[in-house]
Amino acid sequence: MKMAKGERDQTLEGLQVFTRFIQKETEGPGDLVDLTEEVQELLRESGLTEGSLNLFIIGSTAGLTTIEFEPGLLKDWKEVWQKLIPQGPNYAHHQTWNDGNGFSHLRASVLGPSLVIPFADKEIFLGTWQQIVLAEFDNRPRDRKIVVQMIGK
Repeated sequence: MKMAKGERDQTLEGLQVFTRFIQKETEGPGDLVDLTEEVQELLRESGLTEGSLNLFIIGSTAGLTTIEFEPGLLKDWKEVWQKLIPQGPNYAHHQTWNDGNGFSHLRASVLGPSLVIPFADKEIFLGTWQQIVLAEFDNRPRDRKIVVQMIGK
């Protein structure tokens, strides 16, 4: 498989560093995208057996987390964010850029742009009902790029 710009493999004092990217198109605010299988496939591709997996989303209006990816929780997710940081109010950010996505920046900053997950025996340590999820908060569909970097043996 041909590596994209920024993708690389290197060795640091006996540890391997494996860097790849996942590209995803989202549908707008509240969209949740399960990344678990793609991340596990990249781990298999890396050849690493144990270490740490780091994920980072590029952009300030989306975040990463782990949840149980099931319909009831997906509905609850949207409702909770609307209660915590509503989409409607006129945030000061709107006055700066006139883009109406101040809520998106606030939600993303609360959730955070990154995750660290350990792995061993070529398997990510996740609970039975735990999936790796991209949370889109922007007020429009976006093309998202997630950096996946593994460090291990």
